[in-house]
Amino acid sequence: MIVHGFAGIGWTEALAARGQADVGLELNWPACLTRIHAGHTTIHCDVTQYPTAPFAGRTTGKIDSPPCPGFGKSGKKLGLRDLPLVHQAIDDLAHGRDTRATIGAACLDERSILTAEPMRWHHDLRPEWIAMEQVPSVLPVWKQYAGILTGWGYSAAAEVVDGADCGLGQRRPRAILIASRTREVAIPTPTHGGPGQPPLTVMADVIGWGYTQRPAPTVTGGGTATGGAEPFGNGTRQAMRKTMGSPLWKDRDGIPHLRPTVTECAALQGFRPGLAFHGRQGQQYLAVGNAVPPPLADAVLDAVGAYAHQQMELDPAA
Repeated sequence: MIVHGFAGIGWTEALAARGQADVGLELNWPACLTRIHAGHTTIHCDVTQYPTAPFAGRTTGKIDSPPCPGFGKSGKKLGLRDLPLVHQAIDDLAHGRDTRATIGAACLDERSILTAEPMRWHHDLRPEWIAMEQVPSVLPVWKQYAGILTGWGYSAAAEVVDGADCGLGQRRPRAILIASRTREVAIPTPTHGGPGQPPLTVMADVIGWGYTQRPAPTVTGGGTATGGAEPFGNGTRQAMRKTMGSPLWKDRDGIPHLRPTVTECAALQGFRPGLAFHGRQGQQYLAVGNAVPPPLADAVLDAVGAYAHQQMELDPAA
């Protein structure tokens, strides 16, 4: 099976479009509802407290996108100051020493330790392939993972990849890690915007606002001081110049701008039409903004060799 920590919905939708399925471990209840109503296997739990044993010996792939607000451009950026502690926790877990509680208590941002959590699963499960995603500032951590995994016999690579280069209708740079025990891996190369390639996708073309601008701006991603996603980035200022039936909002300078709907934001993230996001409106925006864009996820899954295998059903009694 494919085990998916901090599951959300982006990676899972990309897998489903490929005829694959995952078992998603997710704490946020609205995100669980979104997954469940979309037909995806979901365990409502705190991934840090969930045992790895039920998945031992039958995990083909492991996917993780730990929460990123402490490392994002917005907020206090306390996660960046916690990086030495995160590095230590990862090294400890790679050697079978669980120091998460002690190191987590020493972190300035309680969420920082979550970036080390995937190593617990990698150490215990040794999956065939691994794919992880975070904001670009986490790339040094992913490089550490790659070094450890290489020592375990994996082919591993870590780099920043922009979703716009994969056909996404916005700029979405993300730190990506891929690793495989069965094949050589390489970070996906751009499919859009280069010589002989299709042009970058224009944001307005995705949501039908009739305004063209290249390259596509970032309108989702980052993180706020309160820990959520930042659904509308600064690139929105240049792109949202026409009111086409969507509500207006004001930025921090008091300048009115066009606010895309949840459906429009989902389209900009590359989600399929008709996918329903659950919870209050703010929770829906956060779910969209926090998600890995399916086109980017698909490119990464291709690069790691995550091809369809016979999927095993999770036995709840296991």
